[in-house]
Amino acid sequence: MVKPASTDTTAIFRILDANLDRAREGLRIVEEWFRFGLNHAELAARCKEMRQTLAQWHHDELRAARDTPNDVGTSLSHPQEESRTDLNHLLRANLCRVEEALRVLEEYAKLYKTEMAIACKQMRYQVYTLESQLFSPQLKQRLEKARLYLVTSPHEKLLAVTEAALQGGVEIVQYRDKETPDEQRFANAIALKKLCDRYHALFLVNDRVDLALAVDADGVHLGQTDLPIATARQLLGPDKIIGRSTTNPQELEKALSEGADYVGVGPVYETPTKPGKAAAGHSYVSHARENCPVPWFAIGSIDTENLGEVLAAGAERVAVVRALMQSEDPTLTAQFFAAQLHRQQTLQNLEEATA
Repeated sequence: MVKPASTDTTAIFRILDANLDRAREGLRIVEEWFRFGLNHAELAARCKEMRQTLAQWHHDELRAARDTPNDVGTSLSHPQEESRTDLNHLLRANLCRVEEALRVLEEYAKLYKTEMAIACKQMRYQVYTLESQLFSPQLKQRLEKARLYLVTSPHEKLLAVTEAALQGGVEIVQYRDKETPDEQRFANAIALKKLCDRYHALFLVNDRVDLALAVDADGVHLGQTDLPIATARQLLGPDKIIGRSTTNPQELEKALSEGADYVGVGPVYETPTKPGKAAAGHSYVSHARENCPVPWFAIGSIDTENLGEVLAAGAERVAVVRALMQSEDPTLTAQFFAAQLHRQQTLQNLEEATA
């Protein structure tokens, strides 16, 4: 380890001191939710253990370097730091705060104590796991509630159209792009993931498990010729969402036996996104209603004109491509879909209540 010049030592100590405080504060905020919000003793204890480990590294020589009156950062702020939209936003913000602080500690501790750098690196991965445990179980619950699903297609205004659809009520976005170079696809996926997080929508990637992993997507959607679900599950972990396209009862049964979290049912009508694929028709929609225990989405040239027919056949959820991606007003179109799907759900709830 190369020792820093004495003129730099105080600055390094201030950085370590500030980030030890930041990481411990963020962990305490998350710990309180595990303790009082979820009554989860194990996760609360894990946060406490990490806080205490950090406290052991918070030596007096680091505290002595603190110079709050002359810290130029105390006057810096950002509008996103001044408000929290909901509980999830609050928890995610503080987990990100901890992760960033641990990364800073890991790097600067290499100039201070190597064992501290190693400990902070290990702890950072523990926090990633903690974040997954906190939010991943909610993914399946959100999937269960979702009704309107957008599958993107290449578009010069991809982000603008997607955001407009999200504003109209889209609850799941699947990034589907088989032609764009990987570098651009990666950038698009990152941007779409941020959009979906902002609108509290699920973000899935079509086919590409590697891309889903790279951007921490909520899951993937697999076609019949893509990876086996078991392989995708091994790579993504048990909590991510994995969907499978199906076109007939046999494929549906196979997808269910393999453990798909949801399935696509279609194409209900012939669609240019699946050239050469015969329409599955309304009969398959009706079959799915009677035989599919997991969430399923009717898909395949569904638009505002034929949505009523699809709902009448038994669909409660739909996935759309062109109807939104090529709409002159994606927000208004999404609002129409969302309203009709909500009406269908209300009618079904009334039927079940009076049965």
